[in-house]
Amino acid sequence: MSIALLITVLLLAASNGANDNFKGVAALYGSRTVSYRVALGWASVTTLAGSLASAWLAQALLTTFTGAGLVTADIAAQTSFALAVALGAALTIALATWRGLPVSTTHALLGAMAGAGLVAVGTGLQFASLGRVFLLPLLASPIIAIVPAFLVAPLLRRWVAGHQQRRTACLCIERDALVTPEGVLSRESLALRTGSLAECAERDAQTVARVRGFGMVDTLHFLLAGAVGFARGLNDTPKIAALLLPVAALDGHAAVAAVAAAMLLGGLVGARKVARTLSDKITRLDMGGGLAASLTTALLVGTASFNGLPVSTTHVAVGALAGAGASGGQGGVDRKVMKGIVGSWVVTLPVGAVFGALLYGWIR
Repeated sequence: MSIALLITVLLLAASNGANDNFKGVAALYGSRTVSYRVALGWASVTTLAGSLASAWLAQALLTTFTGAGLVTADIAAQTSFALAVALGAALTIALATWRGLPVSTTHALLGAMAGAGLVAVGTGLQFASLGRVFLLPLLASPIIAIVPAFLVAPLLRRWVAGHQQRRTACLCIERDALVTPEGVLSRESLALRTGSLAECAERDAQTVARVRGFGMVDTLHFLLAGAVGFARGLNDTPKIAALLLPVAALDGHAAVAAVAAAMLLGGLVGARKVARTLSDKITRLDMGGGLAASLTTALLVGTASFNGLPVSTTHVAVGALAGAGASGGQGGVDRKVMKGIVGSWVVTLPVGAVFGALLYGWIR
């Protein structure tokens, strides 16, 4: 059963990567600071770094998500319990990813734990702990993210407007004419010139290529997106790796490394659908809004990870995107898309609970 648990947890980690890896760079790509491939590559590298660092920096989350706070320690240590939780959460996340919906892996895990726990201990499930330690931080996550992003975005838009962060240069061809002092045209040649787009237009030159400069604001946005990816890896990896602790052959560090590798692979292969929802469908981000969303997400998720709080990276990231968009972005927030996302959040925990209960009842 240990082999089955290992495979299932790695599948869960891959599903998490597909659904979550792009959340760190959603604002970066949504504001079109970089291409999809560059954004995905940056998300993968920074998330992997955060995942590996979690073995030392997020031990509290590794302990919290063994399930010991919801059920008795002997139940939480069972391989069958961990297997039911992992498979229940993996199925929930895989369904959401297939539909392109950014849902919370934390909610899916918590739901599967609660469902399996109800079957295992019945009314002995620690409902008080479920609400205080788990649900409260999760439910507060989007609200806490919306407010600072909404307030900071206008300030950052004004700051961005004062900097030439999009220094687009062009390579153009124009005709050079050599004229004698008498005004006679002696010869005409083609010359390559460089300059800004406006300068090329003034010369009535034919543009050959455009090269966009990567200015200070772009660099800051890139670094903030990396910080979000790092914080996400720091927050999500130990939650999943905790399910591998019943496997005797793996210690905490080995479990984290295995989960990190699976998350990386899942993100590289399956992130595109959720990436489109986050970057293009919720709101159209300008540079200032993208910076506000990235800054808010990085600070909140990073702080929660260091303090062992089980916040949802999904809820924080989506809340920050919505707050930045609602503050006066290019197109506001698409309410229909947001309703669909919030609806998926509402059903994530119950669906995970149903899967967890059915699977634990079948496996044990």
